[in-house]
Amino acid sequence: MLKGVELTPELQEILNANMDCVQERRTAREAFKDIQLNIDHILFNTKYEGLKTKESYETNSKGIEIFSKSWLPGAQPPKAVICYCHGYGDTCTFFFEGIARKFASCGYAVYAMDLPGLGLSEGLHCYIPSFDALVDDVVEHYSKVLENPEIRDLPRFLLGQSMGGAVALKVHLKQPTFWTGAVLVAPMCKIADDVVPPWAVTKFLIGMAKVMPKMKLVPQKDLGDMAFRDPKKKHLPNYNVIGYKDKPRLGTAMELLKTTQEIESQLENVSLPLLILHGKADMVTDPSVSKALHEKAKSPDKKYNLYDDAWHSLMDGEPDEIITRVLTDIITWLDEHTTKK
Repeated sequence: MLKGVELTPELQEILNANMDCVQERRTAREAFKDIQLNIDHILFNTKYEGLKTKESYETNSKGIEIFSKSWLPGAQPPKAVICYCHGYGDTCTFFFEGIARKFASCGYAVYAMDLPGLGLSEGLHCYIPSFDALVDDVVEHYSKVLENPEIRDLPRFLLGQSMGGAVALKVHLKQPTFWTGAVLVAPMCKIADDVVPPWAVTKFLIGMAKVMPKMKLVPQKDLGDMAFRDPKKKHLPNYNVIGYKDKPRLGTAMELLKTTQEIESQLENVSLPLLILHGKADMVTDPSVSKALHEKAKSPDKKYNLYDDAWHSLMDGEPDEIITRVLTDIITWLDEHTTKK
C-alpha cells in the first residue's frame, strides 16, 4: 500500500483500524505524519525555515471538536490571510501541508480546518448529514479566527479545492461582503457526468438515503486514479492514511448532488473577486460549470484559468511544472489583490 515504507506489525494494525472513529484517525495521523512529510513530492522537497505553525482542537457551538492548523510567516507580519476549505474525504494535514508552507513563505497567514467528520475533526467519517450545516461550521470557525486583532484588518481570502470550492462559494453567499476574494481550484460546482450514477440508480439511491443515510452504498470509480495525472504521483494518495477511501455514504452523496444543483442555480449571485482554476481534462468536477461561474458571476473582478491536459488535482497530482505554474498563478493573483486593499 505504502511504497517504500516498511510497515511494522504496530503500524499495520493502526492502518487496519476502523477510521470511522475520530480517535483511530488521530492515532493514524500521529503514527504516519513524519512518513507523510518525507514523501518524494515537490510540495515536500522544498524546505522552508522560520515558519510558525500551530495545531489546535476546539469545540464549536454544536459540541463538535474541530481540528485546525495555522502556518504563519516567521520573519515579518503577514500581508493577508488565507482560509482553506479542503475537498471530499480529505484533510488539511497531508498535501495541503506543503501548499500552506509555500503560501506562508510568500507572506500569507494560512489557516485550515478539518471539516466535521473528516480528517482529525469529530464525527462519523465522511458523513455529511447537511451541507448547509457544514458551511455554518466553517463560517463559525473562520469568523472566530478572524477576530484576532493581529489579522482582523488584513485582506482575507477563501481558498477552496474541489468540494471545498463549493464550501467556499456557500460561505461567500452567507457572508457576501465579508471576504476580500476567493480562489477556487477545480471547484465542485457540478460533479462530472462520468462520476454520477445513472439516473435510475440515482433515483433509487435518493429513496434509500432517506432510510439509511449512513450506509456506504453509492457506486464510485477510483477518484484518486481519476484525479492524479502524473503517473509518478498516482500512488501518493495512499499515504493520506486518514483520507476517506470507501464508497460514499448515501446521505453524503445526496447532499453533494443537491449542493451542486443549488450552486449551479446561484452562479449569478457570486459577487466577490474570483480566481477560478480548472484542468481541461478534469474527470471529477465539470470544468464547463467553472466557465459558467466565470461568465455569470456578477463580480467585475474575475479570472478563469483553464489548464490544457490537466486533471482534477491541480496543486498536487500534476507534473511538477504544472503544480509550480498553478501555485505561482495563485500567489500572483493574491499579491495583486492584497496590494489593492
